[in-house]
Amino acid sequence: MRRVEKQVRFSAGIIAVAVAATFGVAAQAAPGDSSGPIQVHLDAREAARHILHVRETIPVSPGPVTLAYPKWIPGEHGPTGPVIDLVDLKITAGGKAIAWRRDPADMFLYQVDPPAGTTALEVAFDQLTPANKEGFGAAASASAQLAIIAWNQFVLYARGANAADIKLEADISLPEGWKYGTALRVASESGATIRFKPASLITLIDSPILAGAHFRTERLSKEGDPRPAYLHVAADSDAALQARPEIYDRYRRLVSEEMALFGARHYDEYHFLLALSEHVAHFGLEHHESSDNRIPERGLIDDDIRPLHADLLAHEMTHSWNAKYRRPKGLVTADYQTPIDSRMLWVYEGLTNYLGVVLAGRSGLYSPEEFRDMLAWMAAEHSIRPGRAWRPLEDTGTEAQLLYEAPKGWESLRRSVDFYEEGTFLWLEVDMLIRQKSGGKKSLDDFCKAFYGPPDSSPKVVPYTDEEVFATLNTVVENDWRGFFRERVVEVRPGTPLGGLEASGWHLGYSETKTPRLKAQEGADEITDARFSIGALIGKDDRVVDVLGDSPAARAGLAPGMRLVAVDGRRFERDILEDAIKGTRAAGHGSLDLLVENADFFRTLAVPYGEGLKYPVLERRTGVADTLSDIIRAHAPGAPAPAARPKS
Repeated sequence: MRRVEKQVRFSAGIIAVAVAATFGVAAQAAPGDSSGPIQVHLDAREAARHILHVRETIPVSPGPVTLAYPKWIPGEHGPTGPVIDLVDLKITAGGKAIAWRRDPADMFLYQVDPPAGTTALEVAFDQLTPANKEGFGAAASASAQLAIIAWNQFVLYARGANAADIKLEADISLPEGWKYGTALRVASESGATIRFKPASLITLIDSPILAGAHFRTERLSKEGDPRPAYLHVAADSDAALQARPEIYDRYRRLVSEEMALFGARHYDEYHFLLALSEHVAHFGLEHHESSDNRIPERGLIDDDIRPLHADLLAHEMTHSWNAKYRRPKGLVTADYQTPIDSRMLWVYEGLTNYLGVVLAGRSGLYSPEEFRDMLAWMAAEHSIRPGRAWRPLEDTGTEAQLLYEAPKGWESLRRSVDFYEEGTFLWLEVDMLIRQKSGGKKSLDDFCKAFYGPPDSSPKVVPYTDEEVFATLNTVVENDWRGFFRERVVEVRPGTPLGGLEASGWHLGYSETKTPRLKAQEGADEITDARFSIGALIGKDDRVVDVLGDSPAARAGLAPGMRLVAVDGRRFERDILEDAIKGTRAAGHGSLDLLVENADFFRTLAVPYGEGLKYPVLERRTGVADTLSDIIRAHAPGAPAPAARPKS
């Protein structure tokens, strides 16, 4: 748990000096340092086979050299660099092979002792890209028709200088006929090879490439905008690119709503990279002038699937302000080998999650009904987290590097990366408190402009501490913000954090009818979600994914990993279980029998339950103004109101 202590408040000027010291001034010269640029040649023509080929020329100074493979990847909040997939490493100098040894204390470092007079190392290796769809950047990143290139996987560099001072000249060869999108500035193109302008290691790693055979680019900002934004989409089929024009228009509105919220931009150009495929991992990863977004192939054209990912691009673009421009001090390091302090992810990710769903509502990516369905599901899921009784929210950020990879079993008891969704309700409460204390004259939007806003700038990093967050909030409305966040973030708080939702005019309720979102989620994830009734989540192969700590299913003895075989004597299917749950209330007997397989053993569990089906919905609070609808109304000048959900 984080120590609660008084911290020094930095002025913006002092912080800017601190950033320059961290990123802009070369470290003291060390063996392996050189002022010449690293040459990187990436052959991605076999991306569909999940293997890419790298050749580097790395200038070095006399003496032993430590080559580093990026370990701590920004945005992934952990030592997730896929070094295990670096294969066939060969190092030469002057045409002669040089032996290397992996550092036994740090698997991401390679020790090399070049011959006297060596000025450059020639490095060649292959990088495998797994077909496994689980995880972040180290998961599946290519299909037969597209690929996402994350440069941290294709670079070795001589450790000893700050990442900002390491210069590179990179090029890439793509499969014939593929198009691409990236925030990197292009120097020239020759056939399928693209050469990029020189960039620092920070800029290169912060600028992925999306490429594919089926490709579409949409300009999202007006012609003549000095800081333009683009949407690049690669898909496994041309059909997946043919979204209705109004869908692409909503992304144009998103860019306008982001500007209306923050009042300034801290990028020169912004590039959404959106991959549509069933064969890559599905997630989003932020970068300063771009974002890596991956959703199912029909994610833009299927009105059932689309709302499940409607806030993804809004979330990732918001990170350009909250994560890349302003960043918690513990997440600012001089290179990619230094561990991070991620305790403040309740701001980095939590505030971004809140702003992302709000901006999706303001831009029409969510209809008002879709927005409320999403919020209801999120509120209900975090109302059944017994792990909150022992673990504070801050600790889920501190341990994020492990929690991202934690198993799903007993997630409700362990807690997961709850700073995302619980952070949404935390910042909704902040928003409502500002509105109430100011008599409706101010909102969290005012904090966003003060903390992340004018003037416009090119990409840079301005770190902050929690004390600066509290101080800026106090310039909007005076309050004991330190105490507010200590109670909700630093201390254990068993109660559900839904005060802001209730103050906004809505409360969490339950219905016997599934919402469209839950129906789509169950279909997409191949799950049966009975957590809000008997307390069980059933996944693929009829396996129990999670059981709530003090639910009827837990009291009966059900546990993650068991396989559900039958319900009341009949082979398990989703409809069979739901009919049985519904029947407990209608029949009045208040129980159902589950036949389960635990390894090689079978057992019938009597689950005491009599409340019928329960699915989360938001319900209006009588006598309380509907501020939630005002929060998600369009704010950008000239923007139309969000459209209603299409009728099925």
